[in-house]
Formats: sequence, structure tokens, C-alpha cells
Amino acid sequence: MGFGINIPLIGKDTPTQELLNRRLQMPAGLSLSVFASDLNGARDLVVTDSGDVLVSLPREGQVMLLKRDGDDDGGSDGRKALLSGLNLPHGLALYKNWLYVAETDAVGRIRFDADSRQTLGDYRRIVSGLPKGGSHWSRSLRFGPDGKLYVSIGSSCNVCEENDPRRAAIMRFTPEGEQGEIFASGLRNTVGFAWRPSTGELYGVDNGRDFLGDDFPPCELNLIERGQFYGWPYVNGNQAPDPDYGDKNPEKASRSVPPVHEFGAHTAPLSIVFIDDDKLRSLMQGSALVAMHGSWNRSVKTGYKLVALQFDAEQGIIERDFITGFEMHDDVIGRPVAIAEAADGSLYISDDFTGSIYRISDSGE
Repeated sequence: MGFGINIPLIGKDTPTQELLNRRLQMPAGLSLSVFASDLNGARDLVVTDSGDVLVSLPREGQVMLLKRDGDDDGGSDGRKALLSGLNLPHGLALYKNWLYVAETDAVGRIRFDADSRQTLGDYRRIVSGLPKGGSHWSRSLRFGPDGKLYVSIGSSCNVCEENDPRRAAIMRFTPEGEQGEIFASGLRNTVGFAWRPSTGELYGVDNGRDFLGDDFPPCELNLIERGQFYGWPYVNGNQAPDPDYGDKNPEKASRSVPPVHEFGAHTAPLSIVFIDDDKLRSLMQGSALVAMHGSWNRSVKTGYKLVALQFDAEQGIIERDFITGFEMHDDVIGRPVAIAEAADGSLYISDDFTGSIYRISDSGE
């Protein structure tokens, strides 16, 4: 069981359709095509009511609108920058005709009309002074079924005791950015989170710490509840004491909530989406999809795929591969980040390694 650093340091060009067809494995009846390319460091995605796709470009400080495929050639019909000059914009959400953006140190919003593809008025930061810097710079945001705004803030380090309690936590605000509270803590880097429609439960995917070998600790799927503590930095996975911090706060460690499912170590799950489309749910044999960004510090690469999760009343959560082949024999052609479902049941996947957006749709077969 070796351990080493094995990271694709330099991004590649968007794969050709021929390469994607040859490399990627997915359920029969689905096809994957390139919807857009040349999107440097593409991260979060949201589909508008008009079928366009919004994507955050942290490296460029922009939020880009990709026009829907109106001519059925498989690709976006054009693009326009909706916002520029932002500070590492990452998380995106649409709520009641507002576009919300999570910058690394703030949350802002601006009026947005999906039909005209226009922003209205000025962009204004409604939450400022979020902790910035350190290892995990991205901020994710989503609106819950309670109409509140949830913001995930990763840890500043690989493993440490934070001085700012807002780090390694999920915060909750009103839509106006007021009444901020720490909703849950001990979450090292929960970039992706979503609510299960059938139960209203909040699930988040968390990235485990580094430098403890190839196969430990696991990345996690947590059932996130208000006021709960999820272990970091004192325990990993199913409450295994951390070798560096396991004895520093026995009280918090003892009341930590273990994950409801463990992913492979260093697979780096970055998003989770509960799927609405019945046909797609049948094909994937599950109800949720998770994007695995892939390892950077493992002697043999792992992750680089999409997995489906089935919530089974008797067997618990069952994980199955959904799309594989972005990594093969140490050759990486893509790193999935975000997943967004459109009203027609198609999926959009962002890839910050090649700056691409892929579209998964019914192949008609």
C-alpha cells in the first residue's frame, strides 16, 4: 500500500467527441457531448428557466451565461459574461428572480431575467467578511426548502483547530443575507450539498484530509442536521481518531456524527444532485448523482467519475459507477466538478481540468 503524490498539474484541451466516445462508459441509452469549451476553470452550474446554463469561472472572476442549444447541434448557441470583476466566484443559485453568487469572502446578488438573459440593477454583496484564504477557497451556496440561504465554507488547512468557527462549517442566512448562523460544523470541505426531495433531508459530500496514505481517510456523505458536529479535525470517517488531533478534544470527538456513507479515500466528491427525471433515475438505478473530482495525492489515481447513489431501506446507501473513463491508466482527460439537471432531463457536467461543459442526454436508442 504505497503513498505518493500523483497529480495532473496542467489542464488539457477539451477532449474530442471521438475520444469521449471511446473512453467513457455510461448506461445504455445515454450519450455525452461537449456543450461548451474554453471556459477556464469552469466550476458551479445552474440551469435557468429558459434552458440556458450559468457557470462560475473563479479564475476569471466571472459568471458566464451559455445559451441553450436552439439549433440542435449539441453545443451552446453562444455566451455572454453576466458578471465580471468578482473575487473567486464559485457557488451559484437562482431564487425568486435573483442570481446569487458566492465569492470567496462574500455573497452577492443581482436581479436576473431569464427570458431576456439580462441582469437588472447593480450587483450588491449582502454578506461580507467571510473568512478567506487558506487551503479551501471555494464557497458553495444553495437555497433550502425552508427558503433560507445555505453557504458552505471549507477549512483553512488540511488539519488544524480553526480560530474562526465559520470555517469547516455550513452557515444559514435569510435571502437578504441576514440572521447568519452556523448551521453545522466539523465539515472539512463540503463543496456539494443538496436536499433529498422525498424527505427534506440535507446531504453533503465532504472531502477527507490528506497525507495519511492511499486509502485513509474516506471521503464522506453526511446527513447534515442543525447544530450537529461532524468530526473534523478530531475524527475521520466512522469516528476513527485522527493521528494528529484525535486526543485534543475528546468531548467533541465523542459527540461527532459519523457519515451515512463512505466514499473512497481521495476521490474528492465535489457535488451531489438529486435527480427528478424518472427515466434517468431508472437508468442510473438510484436517486442521486455525485461528481468525483479525483485524487491529487495518491500513488494510483482514483475518482474522476460520476457515481449514482441508491437509498435502500434495507441495505442502506448503495454506490454504483455512473460515468467512468475520465481517468484510465494514469491518463486524465477530465475532472468532473458540478452537476445540473435541466427541465428536459438532460444533465450538464462542468470540468475545470479542460474548461468544458458536457451534456448528457437521451441517445434515442
